[in-house]
Amino acid sequence: MTTHATRLDKLIKEKQHDTYKAKAKLSEPCSCPDCGAVYQKGRWQWLESKPKETQLQKCPACQRINDRIPAGFISIAGDFFQTHRDEILGLIGNIEAHEKKQHPLNRIMDMSEQEGSLEITTTDMHLPRNIGVALEKAYDGELDYKYVDESNLLRVKWQR
Repeated sequence: MTTHATRLDKLIKEKQHDTYKAKAKLSEPCSCPDCGAVYQKGRWQWLESKPKETQLQKCPACQRINDRIPAGFISIAGDFFQTHRDEILGLIGNIEAHEKKQHPLNRIMDMSEQEGSLEITTTDMHLPRNIGVALEKAYDGELDYKYVDESNLLRVKWQR
C-alpha cells in the first residue's frame, strides 16, 4: 500500500513486535556503552550529567547498528538530487540532528550514493518519514511510503 501523506502527527502503528524493543522494563538507570544514552524514567535520553552508577545496556539503536538491521529506508533519486546534492544532504543532516536531540534512538545508520541516487538506512521508522516530508515540503517532488508488515520496517522514496 502506498500512501501520499505529509502529516507529521500521523502515527505509524506497529504491525508486529519489534525484536529490538525491550521485552521487560529495564533497571534504571542504564547507560549504553556505545553511544552514552541513558535509560531513565522509562525512556532512553541524553543527559548532561550521567548518574554515577548505571548498569550497562546497549540501546536498541546501537544494537541495530551493530547487527546492521535497519528499521527504515529512504531512497532519494532524480536529476534534482544530483544538482542539489549538498543542499539536500544539509537538510537531511539538520533533520537527523533535530530528531536525535529529542529521541536518541532515531539515527541514521548509513548513507550510500550510487549512480545519482542516495540510499539512507535508519534505526527507526520515524526519521525516514520526517526526512521525506521535509524534502517534499522544501522541494515538492514525489513522495511514497511503504510499510512492510512482515519486516516491521518503513520504506520511503522521494524523487524529483
